[in-house]
Amino acid sequence: MNIKLLNRELDEVASDVTVVFLKKDELAENEHVAILQKAGFKAEQDTTCFLYEKGLLFCGIDSKKSDDLRSATSVVIKALKSSNFKSAKVHVEKKSTISALVEGFVLGGYEFNEYKSEVKNSEFKEVFLTSNDIDFSNLESIFNEAMIVAEATCFTRDIVNKAPQEINPQTLSDVAKKLAKDNNLECNILNEDDLAKEKMGAMLAVGRASVHESALIHLSYKPKNPKKVITLVGKGLTYDSGGLSLKAATSMVTMKMDKAGACAVLGIIKAVSELKLDVEVHAFIGAVENMVGGNAYKPDDVLVSRSKTTIEVRNTDAEGRLVLADVLDYAQDSVKEADYIFDFATLTGACMIALGQFTSGIMGHSHKLKHDISKAGSDSGEMVSSLPFNKHLKKLLKSEIADISNTASKPYGGAITAGMFLDKFIREENKNKWMHFDIAGTAYTESPWDCNVYGATGAGVRLMCEFIKDIK
Repeated sequence: MNIKLLNRELDEVASDVTVVFLKKDELAENEHVAILQKAGFKAEQDTTCFLYEKGLLFCGIDSKKSDDLRSATSVVIKALKSSNFKSAKVHVEKKSTISALVEGFVLGGYEFNEYKSEVKNSEFKEVFLTSNDIDFSNLESIFNEAMIVAEATCFTRDIVNKAPQEINPQTLSDVAKKLAKDNNLECNILNEDDLAKEKMGAMLAVGRASVHESALIHLSYKPKNPKKVITLVGKGLTYDSGGLSLKAATSMVTMKMDKAGACAVLGIIKAVSELKLDVEVHAFIGAVENMVGGNAYKPDDVLVSRSKTTIEVRNTDAEGRLVLADVLDYAQDSVKEADYIFDFATLTGACMIALGQFTSGIMGHSHKLKHDISKAGSDSGEMVSSLPFNKHLKKLLKSEIADISNTASKPYGGAITAGMFLDKFIREENKNKWMHFDIAGTAYTESPWDCNVYGATGAGVRLMCEFIKDIK
């Protein structure tokens, strides 16, 4: 599907369909009110009425704000793709809504059909966004930025959605190498021999029962004279069986999404490099497969991490934090001048219980950073909520035989205790630079919502691009 921004009046553009967004209080004033009322259309949010013979598609919205418009546009594109029309046009009322329209059309119209033997091709091919604003060059810039971020989000979705027999630590490394080549990024891959030299005992333990070797991926985007340096760390569990603490069969389905943190990091650095932002970005990914075998790591094992912190294993399904512990330590040594350190991980089901499936959890020490991230979330349409660290919960990670346990002794506050485990591996001088993003609920959905269709959502990409664009 092709999307174009045109510097024209709506009636100057030829298309098969005109899309009209209507609020309830605007319905009575519309020239087609009689037929809309006969059709039972009340202009409620995300409801549509398609007047096929007139080439008009009406969609209800509660407000002209970006969140409502993005969601409505996602509904509109589905209706257009199910029709036999080939093109549609929409008038852009305000420049602040361009991103919402682009995301609604691109992300709401996303499909992942790679494994279907027969794909029904839609007749619909083209969307025209029209505006006669005198500051059209500024509108065009916003439009182009929105397209880059939306396409990077789809890039992220594609990798997450790929089946586990296709994406393993080595093939994920190949994806990173190709991205580096295409976007002129620096790329360094550490194989298992390298990881052993780095003494990354926690990460190596998680992947040792897999036939696929673990890898640490480091991509760098280095513009001249960057105003800030950002380190991104992604959990890349290309598949998580739970290890010897085996997941229930139903819980294993969708576990290809356990690499979503790593994929988000790839999507973010892709977008930042294409936007040509003057911020240096380093992306570190711990690519591992957690499987079952005679050499699998076990509950009761004591692992020695790269930081020399010893970890008592109580549950092999709490593996992501073990991988991140070593990668975070390596990243802090590799990029000592980082102004921010952000890790993204589908870390805990507890986060989804706490916040629901629509909100990512953020954890850290800096109240200002939490506020800035929350603002970026509101502006980008990705909802986030802070989960507070608690000294009493920290006691639950105490181990009698090692420095720390990989799971809490009680099942409460599981998302927070996982974040506090990671905090153990953040050095004192970096505490206020670090933020943990638990995207377990938001990274994948089996029920479409907002601009998210079935499968991967690309959580984290729009959020972080908004944050980085606004960095002073």
